[in-house]
Amino acid sequence: MPKLQGFEFWSRTLGGARHVVAPMVDQSELAWRLLSRRHGAQLCYTPMLHAQVFVRDANYRKENLYCEVCPEDRPLIVQFCANDPEVFVQAALLAQDYCDAIDLNLGCPQMIAKRGRYGAFLQEEWDLLQRMILLAHEKLSVPVTCKIRVFPEIEKTVRYAQMLEKAGCQVRGHGVRSAGEGAQGAMSAGHRRVGKRVSRVPQAQGEWPREPSGAALSAPAALKPPSPTEGNLHNPALFEGRSPAVWELAEEYLELVRQHPCPLSYVRAHLFKLWHHTLQVHQQLREELAKAKTLEDVGEVSQALRLQCQEDMSRQKEGEKPSGGLPFFHWICQPYVRPGPKEGSKENSGAAGSKRALEEEDGGRPEVLSKNKQKKKLRNPHKTFDPSLKPKYARCDQCGNPKGNRCVFNLCRGCCKKRAFKESADCPGHRLLFRTKLEKSLAWKGDQPRLQEPPPPGPGGPGGFPEIVGSAVA
Repeated sequence: MPKLQGFEFWSRTLGGARHVVAPMVDQSELAWRLLSRRHGAQLCYTPMLHAQVFVRDANYRKENLYCEVCPEDRPLIVQFCANDPEVFVQAALLAQDYCDAIDLNLGCPQMIAKRGRYGAFLQEEWDLLQRMILLAHEKLSVPVTCKIRVFPEIEKTVRYAQMLEKAGCQVRGHGVRSAGEGAQGAMSAGHRRVGKRVSRVPQAQGEWPREPSGAALSAPAALKPPSPTEGNLHNPALFEGRSPAVWELAEEYLELVRQHPCPLSYVRAHLFKLWHHTLQVHQQLREELAKAKTLEDVGEVSQALRLQCQEDMSRQKEGEKPSGGLPFFHWICQPYVRPGPKEGSKENSGAAGSKRALEEEDGGRPEVLSKNKQKKKLRNPHKTFDPSLKPKYARCDQCGNPKGNRCVFNLCRGCCKKRAFKESADCPGHRLLFRTKLEKSLAWKGDQPRLQEPPPPGPGGPGGFPEIVGSAVA
C-alpha cells in the first residue's frame, strides 16, 4: 500500500482529527491518552522519546511503546528528539509498526534540549534537518511530521516550513515563538495567515489563548492545534465542552492506571494538575498526596478528596459565587490561567520584598521557612538557615571551587593534584607528596647492589646436570 501524504494522510489515516493531545514529557503516557480519547480526543502523541536511548535500550522501548498492544490507542504519533539522521531513522524503524506516523521534535525550548542539541535548538541547522527528514521519508513506511517553532520574521518562517515540506514532512505543528524568545507567547496572526496560504500539508496552529469559557476550541485551522498542555491536564474533558467534578476524572484515570501501569510519579503529577484548585483549599490533602508511596495510597487520598468536596458542596449557599475569581467552584474541572510576564514579575517582586522585610525585621532570619527547609529541619532539628552563620570559603584561583585552607598553591584539591603532579611538588595540606615519593624512589634505586651474573653452564646442558649424574655413576 503506498504511503499517504498531505491532506490525504490526515483525512484517511488520522481520520480528519481535529482534537489533538500534544506530546508531553512523562505526562502523555498510555493511561492518560486513553482517558483523553474517552472524552473527545481524536489523535494523541506519545511523550517525547530520546532516539538514541530508544535504539540502544530494549527496556526503554518496552516501557514507552512496546508495553502492550492497545487497539483503542490509535491513531497515534510517536515523537522523537534527535540530531543524527541515522539514529533518528533507526529509532523510527523500531517504532513504525506501533504507530501511524513519526514526529521529529523541533520545538522543545528547554535547557536540556539546548545541552543535548535537539528540539528548537536545531532550527538554524537547515541542512541537517533536511537530511533527517529526507532519509526518514525515504526509509519509513509511515509518514513523517514535525513540531516546529516559528521565527520572529514571517518570511524566514515560510522558507523554513517550505524546506521541511519539500524534504518530506506531511503535517506541521506550528509552535509558538522561537526558542530564543521563551516558551510562552502566541503565534502572530500574520504567521498563521501566511502559513495557511503557502502550505501544502495540514498544519496545527499551536498554542491559542486559554479562556475559561472554552473559546479556544473554535480556533480556525484545517487541523486543530494540539491541546494546550495546561488545558488538557486540568480538564481532560475539554474537547467534550464540559467540566465534570474533579474526583470523577481522577477515579477514572486511576482505574486506567491499574489496567495500564505507569510510574507513580506520573500519576502524582497528573493529580496535582487535575486537583490544582481543590488542593489550594485543602492543603492537608496536598501533603498526603506528596507522601503517597503506592497506588493504593493515592486511591485513599482520592477518596478523602471526594468526601471533602462533597462536604463543601453541601455547605454551599444558594446564589453563592466561587471565590478567588474562578469561573466555577474548586471541585469542578477548570483551567489554570498562568499570569502573564508582567503580572508574574509584579508578584515575584512583591514576594521578594516581603521576604526581605521579614529578614530585616528578625535580624536576617526569616520567620517562615519554605516547605523544603521545614523538611530538612525535621530531619535535623539543630540545622540553621541563617546565612550569617554559614562558613565563608576562599575560592580556588583556577576553577572557583572552595580551596584548601592549607594548600601551598591556594587551589582546590583537583587543581592542586594536577599542578603538583605536573611540577613534581608536595602539598602537605592536601596530602599530596609527589616530590617526596620521587626522591624516595630514586634513593631506593641507588642503594640497591647490582645483581651478580650467574656462572656459565657446564658442558652437557643447563647447570651441568648430566656431568654430575655421570660422575656419580662412575
